[in-house]
Amino acid sequence: SAGGKTDMAAIGVIALNTFRESLRDKILYNLLLFAGLLIGLSVLLADLSIMEHHKIVADMGLAAINLTGVIIAMFVGISLVNKEIDRRTVYTIMARPISRTCFILGKYAGLSLTLFVNVAIMLAVFILTLWLYHVPIGLAIFQAVGLIFMELLVVTAIALFFSTFSSSMLSAILTLGMYVIGHLTTDLKSIAGKSPSETANMIMNGLYYLCPNLEAFNIKGQAAMGISVGSDYLALASLYGFAYAAVLVTGACVIFQRRDF
Repeated sequence: SAGGKTDMAAIGVIALNTFRESLRDKILYNLLLFAGLLIGLSVLLADLSIMEHHKIVADMGLAAINLTGVIIAMFVGISLVNKEIDRRTVYTIMARPISRTCFILGKYAGLSLTLFVNVAIMLAVFILTLWLYHVPIGLAIFQAVGLIFMELLVVTAIALFFSTFSSSMLSAILTLGMYVIGHLTTDLKSIAGKSPSETANMIMNGLYYLCPNLEAFNIKGQAAMGISVGSDYLALASLYGFAYAAVLVTGACVIFQRRDF
């Protein structure tokens, strides 16, 4: 339908503008430099240990890509909506025939594109580093980076969700909290099982089911050793990531729709 096409066009325009704006933000260049330095550091450290040379280079390179991506996803994701509100540009946007849902979807798509480009650049630097140091480049490396990107899409959705109803500072704290808990969900489940307190049990179980299981996207350790995962695991983890991100982005759209400006 014509309405659907107009909405898609509006989402596309907002996404491209968000992408351009993110590239203008010096934070991204600093973070890319940071990733380059971390990957370089992994090479220096690897020279100290001849035995596990390959594993250290691969491990630290993947960790650098992950950490840099998470920092970009959190900080840029939080500022996406808040920046527009602070600058009061949100009023100009709302005055146009653009729905608030299109605005949120466009912002999310724009940041996802930014993350994709950044991860691709970091992956290229990483592959070059591995090649220069004669580290075998197997399928496992690409699988690990693919799941890191999937995790970043979920973290971006979390940051965007919180930024639609809270301040930048609170959004940062909540997103970081969700990220940390997301990597401890399996531990939470076992703590809940051992806890004698019924209340603690309920809280732990609640957190386990509410928070994303980000460890599902973490295959860095085995990838560093050259062990790849099955395509069924990749498909399931990706499906889980897309579903979780979709629920959060939908929530963000609903909350933003009801906000007064």
